[in-house]
Amino acid sequence: MNQIDWKEALGKAFNVPMPNEDTAPDEAPAQEPARGDALQQQGKQMLDIILERKGRAGKQATIVTGFSCDDEALKQVASQLKRGLGVGGSARGGEILIQGDFRQRVLDQLTSMGFKARVI
Repeated sequence: MNQIDWKEALGKAFNVPMPNEDTAPDEAPAQEPARGDALQQQGKQMLDIILERKGRAGKQATIVTGFSCDDEALKQVASQLKRGLGVGGSARGGEILIQGDFRQRVLDQLTSMGFKARVI
């Protein structure tokens, strides 16, 4: 009977090249960069500040999008924003939601924290 490694068979089925056993672990295929701390990414990404009214029973919400960090780091940035503005909100999925129309104040806070941001 023919002995085929399951990884090799899976690689052939999906046309994915499989690393050989004789290659060094340093030569592993490049992976996506890890999502780091939001404060480490200050100034490296452009954040968008949006005012949203739909689906909120007529109430307004300021949404900050464009973060590429994990939820824990995002919650720390959101906490600083909410504390500085004196309002409520939440953070998840790469977005920060601030209750109310605080676009300009959020922009001022984010730029003072070292982020690049713009109001859309």
